[in-house]
Amino acid sequence: MKLLFTIVILLNTICLFAQNVPGRAIPPHGQNTSNPKKTPPPKAPSPKDTQSLQTKIANKDTVIEKDTSKENKEPRYFYMSANVNVFVNTKGGFGKRVSTSVEFGRTYGIFDIGLATGRLNSISKGSDTSMYLEFRPTINIFSKGRFAESLCLGGGYVFGAKQGLMTEICNGINFNVSTVFAIAVLQGYIFFDGTNSSRSTQYMGINVTYNFLKNHSVNKQRKKAALISDN
Repeated sequence: MKLLFTIVILLNTICLFAQNVPGRAIPPHGQNTSNPKKTPPPKAPSPKDTQSLQTKIANKDTVIEKDTSKENKEPRYFYMSANVNVFVNTKGGFGKRVSTSVEFGRTYGIFDIGLATGRLNSISKGSDTSMYLEFRPTINIFSKGRFAESLCLGGGYVFGAKQGLMTEICNGINFNVSTVFAIAVLQGYIFFDGTNSSRSTQYMGINVTYNFLKNHSVNKQRKKAALISDN
């Protein structure tokens, strides 16, 4: 009996040492370690799939310009406007009543800063000229969808004129035809001041604006969102 008991203890000790051999991993139950399965390498995308992915990325509005504001979601871009105004309280024919100008500036959301140059009329008297240069800040005071109302306060100088200092106040009703084109109807007053005299005049006009927005740009997407947000 003692001999049998000794043999049983000896066999248990041998089994324990056999299971704890250093460096030997015990496979899980039922796993076949003679021929382990290898994970196949990932399949490379075909040229057709790569081209399709690039097309999708190109069609998204992901072009971030240098002037894109991360803190403010208002669009920022350059613009150019062409203006034709008609003075309504001035005596004379077509040449004396019609004023044309071109304005170039930059938009910061609802605020525009522009520099305009043009002619007050096509007729000059004596030593006076009609060429002028004007600084024109404009703000949109109300907007609803594609429509907006703007207010402009300008100041400039008429070259070689006796009443050379000019100031302007005007308001306009703007309609955004698209994200890059807009038209506006304007009404305003211009005041001329000289050393010995001054005068003022009223005008009505039309304005056409082109916005320099890149395709698929963040600023163009923000401009589009501003137009349709109130529709």
